[in-house]
Amino acid sequence: MGELRLRCVRGKSADRPVLLGFAAASTLHAISFADVLDEDSGRGYQRRYNAQHSLDFRRYIQQEGSATIPLTFNLRRRHSGRDEGWRIELQPGGGADIVIDDSAGRVLAQVDCQHRLGHLSDLDIELPFMCFEGLSEAEEMEVFSVINGKAKGLSRSLLDFHDAQLCTDLGADRPELFIALFLKNEPSSPWYKQLDLGGEPTSGLTRRASLRTMQKAVKRFLAGTTIAQTTGVESAAQTVLSFWSAIAEVLAEAWSQPRRHLLTKGIGVYALMDLASDLCNEARPGQMRDRRYFAALLGDFASDFDWSSTGPLQGLGGEGGVKAAIQIIRDARRRARLRVVSNG
Repeated sequence: MGELRLRCVRGKSADRPVLLGFAAASTLHAISFADVLDEDSGRGYQRRYNAQHSLDFRRYIQQEGSATIPLTFNLRRRHSGRDEGWRIELQPGGGADIVIDDSAGRVLAQVDCQHRLGHLSDLDIELPFMCFEGLSEAEEMEVFSVINGKAKGLSRSLLDFHDAQLCTDLGADRPELFIALFLKNEPSSPWYKQLDLGGEPTSGLTRRASLRTMQKAVKRFLAGTTIAQTTGVESAAQTVLSFWSAIAEVLAEAWSQPRRHLLTKGIGVYALMDLASDLCNEARPGQMRDRRYFAALLGDFASDFDWSSTGPLQGLGGEGGVKAAIQIIRDARRRARLRVVSNG
C-alpha cells in the first residue's frame, strides 16, 4: 500500500497542537474536503460553496508576488471503527510527518480554506498549511466560527446555527434562537425547512426568510410580552407556532405566493411578530392563545389588507420601516374594528 508523506513542524496554536507545513495545492485539494451544512440532516457546518470567490482566488494566486496565509485543516477522526487512514510520525528536532494511506481518501477537513482551495485541483503551486490534530466536529465548528465570525459575506444565520449546536441550554441562553429553530424544524410549522441557514439548501423549496431574520423578529415578540417568563420558552414556541399557523391559514393565497407578497419577507416578519405581541397581550387571563384564537382575530381584518409588494408596506425597510409597517397594520385593524361597531 502506498503512502503520502507531508513534512511538517509540530507546535501549538494557543492551546491546540498543530502541524505546520507546505504542499502543492493539487495535493491538498486531493486529500481534503469541505464539510458544508446539509440543512436536511443538520450535518456539517460550513457555508455553501461560492464558485466566484474560489475563481477569484485562483486568478490571484497565479500572479507574480501573490501569497496567502496558511490554509487551515483538521485531521478528523472517523467514527466507524475503521483505521483512520492517517498517522503522525514524530521526527527529531520538533519535526513531524503526516502519513496518509493512498486508499484513505480525503482525510483533511477544510476548516478555513474552502474557497481558496476549491478551484486549485490542477495547480502545483506550493501553499502553506496548518493542520489541527484530531479535533471533533464540534471543535472544528467552534474554530471555524471564531475564525470567520466577522468575515464579510458569511451568513449570520449559519453562525447562529453553530451557536445552537454548541450551546448547552439554548432555551435559557438564547430563547429567540430556540423558537426560530423550532419553527424551522417542527413538521407542523408553516416555516418547516423554510428558514435559510446558509448551508446547502433543501431542494424544491421557495426560500422565504433567513434564520437570522426570524430570530430577530421573535426577539421583538418576546420583548413585547411576558410569555417566556410566565409560561416558559417551550410554551412560547408553541404560541409563536400557533400564530404563524393562523397566518398561513387566514392568508393562504398570500402565503403561497411569497415572491409577490411581504408576509415572509423581513419587513413582514418583523411587523407580524409585533402584531403577535399585541394579540397575545389582548388575551383574557386563562384564555388559550392557540391557532383558533389568532385566526379569529386575524380574520377580522387581515384578509382585507394588501400584503403585496405593491401595497402600503412597499419600500419600507430598516428599524424605522418596521415601526411604520406595524403602525400601518395596527391602523388597518383599528379601522376594521370601527366598521364592525358602526355596522352593528
